Amino acid sequence: MAQWILLIAVLLVLGHVPPGTCEFKRCWKGQGACRTYCTRQETFMHLCPDASLCCLADSKKPSPANKITEK
Repeated sequence: MAQWILLIAVLLVLGHVPPGTCEFKRCWKGQGACRTYCTRQETFMHLCPDASLCCLADSKKPSPANKITEK
């Protein structure tokens, strides 16, 4: 009986552990990657949850908001 309680406790704990690949290694709506350094073809967007850099490929970089120019 004690083994069943231990098994259930372990399964409950494992159910609350986040996955190691998808959510903490991906960033910027799943299009970027968390890395220590960004390559030349990538742009730093923000910090990931593990304090690494969120690198986004230049081809996937969001366009800047249109600025209103005054004349």
